[in-house]
Amino acid sequence: MNYASVIETPIGKLSILADDDFVHAVTFDEKDIADLTENELTIKVANQLKDYFSGTLRDFDFPMQQKGTDFQQEVWQHLLAIPYGETTSYAKFSAHKPLAIRAIASANGKNNIAIVVPCHRVIGSNGKLVGYAGGLWRKQWLLQHEREVTQQGQTELKF
Repeated sequence: MNYASVIETPIGKLSILADDDFVHAVTFDEKDIADLTENELTIKVANQLKDYFSGTLRDFDFPMQQKGTDFQQEVWQHLLAIPYGETTSYAKFSAHKPLAIRAIASANGKNNIAIVVPCHRVIGSNGKLVGYAGGLWRKQWLLQHEREVTQQGQTELKF
C-alpha cells in the first residue's frame, strides 16, 4: 500500500511518499495524493522535516529507498556523506570518478528525496549555485538555513 503526507515549509509544500517499509520520495512537485492517507512512517518523516526547518534536527533516521541504477544509488550514498551546513563542488564530489562528472551531476538531479539526501549541498566549482530541481531559490534558502543553524553566519536576509 502507498501512503503520503504533505507539510507546509518555509519554502513551499513538501510531499512525502512511502509504502509500508520505505520512503520513496520527498518532493516539492505536486503529486496526486487524493486517495492516499498517512501512515506512521510518513508522519515520522513529516515531524523530522519540521524539526529540520526549525533548526533542531540535522540527521534524518528513517528507512528510504528510491528507484535508480547502481550508479545512481552510489551517487546518492555519497550525497548522504556531505556534512550538514557544508557544501562541496561537483568537481570535488566526482574526484573519485573524474570522467563521470556529468553522469554524477545527472544522478544528483534524479534524486527524489529532497533535503534528506542533500543534493542541495553540491554547488559549482566557482562557488555559484547550479542545478536544483526544486529551484535555485530553494537551494539558496536551504544552504543559508544550515549555515545559520551551524552558526557559520548569515549572508543574506530571509523573509
